[in-house]
Formats: sequence, C-alpha cells, structure tokens
Amino acid sequence: MPKIIRVTTVPLSLKLLLAGQMKFMKAAGWEVLMVSADGKEINSVLKKEECPHHVIPFTRKITPFQDLYCLWLLYKLFKKEKPDVVHSHTPKAGLLAMIAAKFAGVKCRIHTVAGIPYMVAEKQKKKLLVFMEKLTYSYATEVWPNSQSLFDFIIREKLAEPEKLRIIGKGSSNGVDMEKFSREALAENHLVAATMRILPAENDFIILAVGRLVKDKGIEELVTAFLQSKITDKAKLVLLGSFEQDLNPIDSDLVRKIQDHPRIVQIEWSDHVAHYMALADVLVHPSHREGFPNVLLEAGSMQLPIICSDIMGNIDIVTNKVTGLVFPVKKTEILKEALEFAYVKRDYMQQLADNLYMEIAENYQREYIHSLLLNNYERLIHKAF
Repeated sequence: MPKIIRVTTVPLSLKLLLAGQMKFMKAAGWEVLMVSADGKEINSVLKKEECPHHVIPFTRKITPFQDLYCLWLLYKLFKKEKPDVVHSHTPKAGLLAMIAAKFAGVKCRIHTVAGIPYMVAEKQKKKLLVFMEKLTYSYATEVWPNSQSLFDFIIREKLAEPEKLRIIGKGSSNGVDMEKFSREALAENHLVAATMRILPAENDFIILAVGRLVKDKGIEELVTAFLQSKITDKAKLVLLGSFEQDLNPIDSDLVRKIQDHPRIVQIEWSDHVAHYMALADVLVHPSHREGFPNVLLEAGSMQLPIICSDIMGNIDIVTNKVTGLVFPVKKTEILKEALEFAYVKRDYMQQLADNLYMEIAENYQREYIHSLLLNNYERLIHKAF
C-alpha cells in the first residue's frame, strides 16, 4: 500500500482547500497521513477525511528558531513513516516539508503553489521571500502551480526549472464540489440563519465578498468603492470572513466603518458559504494576489455573477464580459462603476454567470480533479521506483 503525507501550515487549509482529497486517496488504496499546526478544525477534518493527523507547530510568520524546530520534527516524522510521497501546500509548510523530505530520503516530493507572497511584499522583505520560494522549489521533485498564470510567472521569474512544473488539468488544487455548491442542496435552516444575519430589505441588492478581511484581499478598495457608489442606500455589502489585523491589517478607520455602517454586514467565517451565495446578487473578489481561488469556482457552481480583479488566478477562471466582470486590481473607481453596472444590468450579469457554470461543470468538478491527482501520484511513484 503506497503512503502519502499531506502537509499544510494550518488545519483550516486541510478543511477548506483540500476537502475530500485525503478520503479519496484512502478509498483508492493509499495510506494517508495529514500534517499541520494545531487548531480547532482538526476534529472536523479527522471526521470528514477518516485519516490520521499529526501536529507540527508551524507558524505563519517568519520565526527562525521555531521553524528550525519544526524542520527537525518533520525530518523525524518522515524518517519514521517512510512515505512514498510528501505533498505540501502553503508557503511555510512547503519550505520546511520539502527540505525535511529531501534529507529524509523521500523520493517523491511535490509542492503545490497556490499564490506567491512576494508579489505584494514590501521591498525589504521581498528578497527573503524570493529566496524562500526558490529554496522550496529546489528541494521539490515536482512543483504544481494551480493556474496557468502562476506557471507562466514562475517561468518568467526563473524560480524553478521548467521541467519541474506541471499543471493538474486546467488548474485548481481541489476543484469544486458541485453537489454542495448547488441551489438544490441548500438546507432551509441554514438559509434562514444566513438571512437573519444579513437582514436584507425586500429589494436590497446583496454584494458578497468571501475571505479573510485583510489588505491583500482588496477589502479596502471594495468597502471604499461601495461607500462611494450610487447604490449604497439600495444595497448591502456582506463581508464573510474574519479580520486578521496582526498579519495583514486593513486601515483602522475602515475597520470602524465596516463595524458601524448600517449597510455593511461583517460575519465571522461560516461553513455554510453556499447559503450566503444563494442570497447574494453578485460576488466580488478584489484580491491583490491569488493562486486559483476556490471562491470563484464555488460562486460559479452556484451560478452567482462575479466581479473580480485582473490578477493571476482570477483571470484563469473568469474572462471579462464572457464569464464575469474583471476590473484592474486596486482601481477603486472602476470597481465602483462595476458595482453600479451589475446593479443595473442584472440579466446580463446572470448570462455571464451561466456561461461560467458550463465551464466549471466541464473542467473543475471535484471528482475529476481528484482522479487527476491520483494519476499523477501513480505516475511519480512508477517513475521513482
């Protein structure tokens, strides 16, 4: 029985970004071990994936002494477990897992790239992040960018040798569960709960953003565009996600506006995203950097119209005026106009959403992506052994 160890920095990534993968591989005859830092999500991950989990105390920040300790723990774990494949996600877990796996003698070492932090880093931090990215790729046997844009960027920046790179299908780390993200699958009690949190008036135009409330996600531009728009008194902006002011803070005055404005609703993270999407009229994803954003696949599966920034990842899913509206990243004025356009041209926006739904059904269903991953694991093992 082949063995694989999946490594992410935090358990939330196992729960959301890789949902169902571990269980699928186990059903296919693999022994699977999950690894991440400790966290409240572990119990639900254990229950859903039906695979064991091992805690390594990763941090998301640069913490040299803690990182060296985690590197040693990973090395000992890999030497003990003797996996055929180590597959990592997220920058910190990727760096440490690829180095530890190399020194532990693991032959198949895969790192999935779902975004590159240095794209939006300050100058003094950028050189370090570039070095860390190159180091991660150098210790991997294969690097899997989860979009064509990321693939092209890695080549352009000379971060890895082209022969190491591979895209799974047309992109995505995990596809989308089209049975879960379907209007037919909604539970009435969760729909009522979501409605009670939003409290929309009968004719309110609901603008939804899903994700962490941090600067890199474009929350400052979105809130500003909404407040400056002509539709503020006819719409509600729903921000589904938590503040992370310690890592990538947004302006404190803007935080107060989010908390105090009667037309803005901030909701802590929920496992029932599909129910909020069902209540929304448009999803806005103004992020500054992405890999291959799951939220766009989920909105597409729900046939929810999309407005997104023109960054890598987003443009691999949404084509402007074909499957959604795309605006120049950080351009608040153009985002404001897009919000007003979507309010007026609802039938047109719905047609774009229907177009995206067809593309997702053809290329990004979760079971299809899982089967491609399995095929590639088997290919690597056959090659290595």
